[in-house]
Amino acid sequence: MKYRSEYVIGDLQGCYAAYLDLLKKIDFDPAQDKLWFVGDLVARGEDSLSTLRHVKGLCEQGAAATVLGNHDINLIAVWRGFAPLKKKDQTEAIFKAPDCNELLNWLRCQPLMAFPNEQTVLVHAGIPPHWKISEAAQYAGEVQVQLSSGFFQLDRVLPHLYSGEADDWSDKLNGFTRIRAITNYLTRMRLCKQDGSLEFSFKSSLTDKMPESFRPWFEWEVPRDRKILFGHWAALKAEVDLPTVRALDGGCVWGNCLVAYRLADGKIFTSSDKCPKF
Repeated sequence: MKYRSEYVIGDLQGCYAAYLDLLKKIDFDPAQDKLWFVGDLVARGEDSLSTLRHVKGLCEQGAAATVLGNHDINLIAVWRGFAPLKKKDQTEAIFKAPDCNELLNWLRCQPLMAFPNEQTVLVHAGIPPHWKISEAAQYAGEVQVQLSSGFFQLDRVLPHLYSGEADDWSDKLNGFTRIRAITNYLTRMRLCKQDGSLEFSFKSSLTDKMPESFRPWFEWEVPRDRKILFGHWAALKAEVDLPTVRALDGGCVWGNCLVAYRLADGKIFTSSDKCPKF
């Protein structure tokens, strides 16, 4: 189907009011347009339940698609009893909803990477410098198989996805260590070394002091044949726009705005509304 317009939208984080405001800003029509979401549909905004229901509905109409972010995977882990509900997350209403199982069974089947067109690739956190995009897509598929499998396999893998220590990557990694490493790169990465070594503690802006030898993953010069569209790093305020990368997390849940990127020309649209808690 040829769409009138296609937009990539940064981390919603459950900021439902700002999300609806942004849809008005872009004059979104599900019969003519398509949305692509960079993940983290839920978490710290005022209404994660309504946000998740709305995005799921659009995806089932063929008017949207999403990739998984770290907060989405955490939501699945809480649902299955392998992670505690974080104090800052406003997601309890999802677990009390009559359609909770339907929503989360749908969510766990979403991919970690998507290809909106021939010029772009969509991922929550980024693609490390030591991976080709084709390799990243293969690895993302491995994780998707695990998360979308039956409950027996899902419940086996979920406890192994969380670690404060980053795993050194090798294509020879196997089992749950391999799945965790792939998930960390695609959904949690901000800083890394050129060899892909990760650092999880830094969440600040590019002007702040970074741990020695680490740089933002997108600052390592790697030839890419697609532009990487990503979210996750709220402190960037969606201001990073380089030939091969575009940041789209506007930090709405931190008092800023939601961001939509029009694929046809790269024009940016922002919500007027902030997260109501501000």
